[in-house]
Amino acid sequence: MSMTSMNFPHPLLAPVAELALRAGEAIVPFWRTEVAVNHKADESPVTAADLAAHHLIVAGLRALDPGIPVLSEEDADIPQDIRAGWQRWWLVDPLDGTKEFISGSEEFTVNIALIEQGRVVFGVVSMPTNGRCYLGGAGLGAWRVDPGQAPQAIRVREQPGVGEAFTVVASRRHSSPEQERLLGGLSAALGELQLANIGSSLKFCLLAEGAADCYPRLAPTSQWDTAAAQGVLEGAGGEVLDLSGAPFCYPPRESLLNGFFLALPAKAAWRGKLLELARA
Repeated sequence: MSMTSMNFPHPLLAPVAELALRAGEAIVPFWRTEVAVNHKADESPVTAADLAAHHLIVAGLRALDPGIPVLSEEDADIPQDIRAGWQRWWLVDPLDGTKEFISGSEEFTVNIALIEQGRVVFGVVSMPTNGRCYLGGAGLGAWRVDPGQAPQAIRVREQPGVGEAFTVVASRRHSSPEQERLLGGLSAALGELQLANIGSSLKFCLLAEGAADCYPRLAPTSQWDTAAAQGVLEGAGGEVLDLSGAPFCYPPRESLLNGFFLALPAKAAWRGKLLELARA
């Protein structure tokens, strides 16, 4: 079943999802091989798989609409004075979770988001190793699509089910003293926490499909790490906030690093407590 044969409420959703899956197919031949690892100026790793996916995605997005510029992790050296004039653009991480990919883990993704006036219109997150795809956007809905299956609508849970623990998604590789303090405060307020450690943008997707409750990130990320999965979460009834409680946005500022954020169900009863703890 081709993505392009599926009926989604935005005309670009299906072709972008198809493109993300094709990028995943370009990555897989490099997975669990002796792929060469280089390092960029910021010491982050890059491989031939990152670059293969990047070139495929950029060509595909330009074929869809040559008027929409592309900001990709693998081609991010675009002056801010040029980006400041963009009203609508693609924000792409061709291989999110390169360290997971290098280690042989399956927890890496392809991320593509459409941004308009700094807000996510929709996002697509594909998993190269199993062909699963998450997609969605605020006001559009959110879906998980597994190979050969019809799209399955997904939704956040506003609280854990009976007998289930409050589950916080954490990064397998990144934390900070601020994040540890926040987790301690959440545990004191809500009871014993269950931690779900997972790599890449899949952290947002766990929330989006109701398998976890909260993803606080009080440690560094870049814009391309978060935008696509934020779209999925927002389509599923979630939200991403900065620590002031404002919606998390992607303005064309000089730095492409994100501030700290909180991802959660939009109607969570404990929303105010989370913000209070994050600001402490």
